[in-house]
Amino acid sequence: MFLPAVMMNGVLLFLIQTECSLHQPMFFFLAMLSFVDLVLSLSTLPKMLAIFWFGVTIISSHSCLSQMFLIHAFSAIESGVLVAMALDHFVAIFYPLHYPTILTPVVVIKIGGLVVLSGVGLTISFLCLAHFLLYCGLHMIAYTYFEHMVVVKLGCAITTVNSLYAFAVAIFLGVGDVAFIVCSYGEIVRTVMHFPPPEAHAKAGSTWMVHVCAILFFYGPGFLSLAMQWFGSLTASAVKVILANLYLLFPPTGPHCVWSQDQADMGIAVHNTNP
Repeated sequence: MFLPAVMMNGVLLFLIQTECSLHQPMFFFLAMLSFVDLVLSLSTLPKMLAIFWFGVTIISSHSCLSQMFLIHAFSAIESGVLVAMALDHFVAIFYPLHYPTILTPVVVIKIGGLVVLSGVGLTISFLCLAHFLLYCGLHMIAYTYFEHMVVVKLGCAITTVNSLYAFAVAIFLGVGDVAFIVCSYGEIVRTVMHFPPPEAHAKAGSTWMVHVCAILFFYGPGFLSLAMQWFGSLTASAVKVILANLYLLFPPTGPHCVWSQDQADMGIAVHNTNP
């Protein structure tokens, strides 16, 4: 899964960079998504392979905190990119004739910058809170990578602030972003279903299913992994480890290429059905 994730996302970034016809907002966000998945893969999966193949189970504290920050920051950025892509679809469907004037290159860059700043800004506190936490006893975890709640459980001081902040960020990013995406695509599907001819309905349905699958690839394992951290006493350790690994293994191998083609096709179809 590591090799396809690196190869497919790398090729997709190369094609978007070199092909002038792909220099559009939808493909700019798709390139951000591929870059984020590439960073997540390179920051976690090599260590996983080292653990499984060579039994290298030791990591320095600085590497631990760096990996934790990269995982949370780029996961937050990926969630923001999915919201931006939902916004791109919304504008393409409801304002097709004004699409080039609404999502100008400057606006798209500002949206991308806002996504990056919000992702980094919300998660950099994880790094500060974990860095100043007092640790004692055996520093060993059952996972193949470090996330904030896993690191917090190694502390021997009061970790209420860490837990509450992590919960607040998870609610803000997870529930907020998912709510916006669901509302956006719900309005898109409802509107497109009123377009003639019936072929447009089938195309909208297939596109919607691809987007739902891609979103579930990211949010599904993430919510399950978070639930395991909060209600871990009710779940077997092996299940928690498997879900935690799937959270990072599945999103980078998601259907980005199919999604990009459906984005282009959907935009063309909607432009053709508008008077």
